[in-house]
Amino acid sequence: MASCYGVSKLLLILLTTSIATALPATKPVSGQINSNSVLVALLDSHYTELAELVEKALLLQTLEEAVGRHNITIFAPRNDALERNLDPLFKSFLLEPRNLKSLQTLLMFHILPRRVSSPQWPSLSHHHRTLSNDHVHLTVHAPTLRLKVDSAEITRPDDVIRPDGIIHGIERLLIPRSVQEDFNRRRSLRSISAVLPEGAPEVDPRTNRLKKPPPPVPAGAPPVLPIYSAMSPGPSLAPAPAPGPGGPRHHFNGEAQVKDFIHTLLHYGGYNEMADILVNLTSLATEMGRLVSEGYVLTVLAPNDEAMAKLTTDQLSEPGAPEQIVYYHIIPEYQTEESMYNAVRRFGKVKYDSLRFPHKVLAQEADGSVKFGHGEGSAYLFDPDIYTDGRISVQGIDGVLFPVEETPATEIKPAAPVVKKVAKSRRGK
Repeated sequence: MASCYGVSKLLLILLTTSIATALPATKPVSGQINSNSVLVALLDSHYTELAELVEKALLLQTLEEAVGRHNITIFAPRNDALERNLDPLFKSFLLEPRNLKSLQTLLMFHILPRRVSSPQWPSLSHHHRTLSNDHVHLTVHAPTLRLKVDSAEITRPDDVIRPDGIIHGIERLLIPRSVQEDFNRRRSLRSISAVLPEGAPEVDPRTNRLKKPPPPVPAGAPPVLPIYSAMSPGPSLAPAPAPGPGGPRHHFNGEAQVKDFIHTLLHYGGYNEMADILVNLTSLATEMGRLVSEGYVLTVLAPNDEAMAKLTTDQLSEPGAPEQIVYYHIIPEYQTEESMYNAVRRFGKVKYDSLRFPHKVLAQEADGSVKFGHGEGSAYLFDPDIYTDGRISVQGIDGVLFPVEETPATEIKPAAPVVKKVAKSRRGK
């Protein structure tokens, strides 16, 4: 009986030793995942649409190798979120065989090569490198204490937990900047004409309206008319609405470009209020489309929804107030985050013209980013290069800007001395 016990004990020790030595050898090998893997859970969950994209991107072997080397974290939008929020044009772009690299980059952008559960979530903003070698920022939204990855909210934290990984449910797809730029570039190729703009047409000085075609100018030359004169009369000048884009002279379809960037704002998320003002409360979308059709370039500083929510009723109730607010956020130049940051790094402070003539927007470097405005009324460049197509650039900021001259002190000053001072300066000129 003792011999039998000794033999069984020896067999148990040998079996345990063989399993312990075999496990490390089989872990890194591709294709050796078990049924309890997080990848298997992804296929058998509420995230099958994302799993289908992973399969079409030919990433299964890559992810199996990643699971073998790391404990991974997957940020996954549920099936209903993908069906509801994913632009059909963007989805068809991702599924085209020539855009396989963009699809792979987008999916790897949702995966961290480390395990981050909700109790381990950083209380302060912290960035993590993804499998696509880009970074995502993990934050906690202060008022609601909800977890966020970039601008997407975690709707189902720790939804799927497995020994080799964890899945967090998010409200929508995360789109890295490189994929968004590639999508904008590919989508714009058909609408961009090879003909360069010939310059802006002449304007009748009495009505400030387009008059007749201008004489030919060298190819590639900028519009000859200042952008402020090319704009149609606003509410303070005339009640006539802005003329819509169109006509045989327009080499660019400015209306399509403006619709494109507004749609990108909505798709990006967090800028619905700005898009609503452009489309529903004003005719600025039509105005911008006409300017782009004539060859002008624009940079839009777009306040996010949290910033727009701080606007008071008094600031929006006066006639023409929404237009004047947005005009101050449009720069008649083409600037990207890189070009503006390089400018403020070199010159310290830069003043950009705005469509709210003659007010200018002050930009300066702050905390490794670009800060616009003065003092408490300043705003940081929060979401860089949301949309860049060579003619319209959209930069997300975290505040609404107002000109410094608009202060309550202007109402206290008597009118007569102000007029005298202005008159003297003009005579001095």
